[in-house]
Amino acid sequence: MTTSPETPEKTATELVSPETTEATEAKPAPTYSYVKLAMRNMVRKKWQSLRHFSLTVIGLLAVLIGLSYLTKP
Repeated sequence: MTTSPETPEKTATELVSPETTEATEAKPAPTYSYVKLAMRNMVRKKWQSLRHFSLTVIGLLAVLIGLSYLTKP
């Protein structure tokens, strides 16, 4: 890539105007809901989430089956 002396390449700091940096700095950080963060973590840590879900299902079934045997006449 050759550049002519008439059009020098701009550096990254020259490409960003002061108006855009002030606008991005003034913007507050987005606040995410608990559900959105939980969904993001479940996608990111897929196998851990599946393992916890399966353990929860097995535990709940064990409790329900145990209660059904204890309350059987």
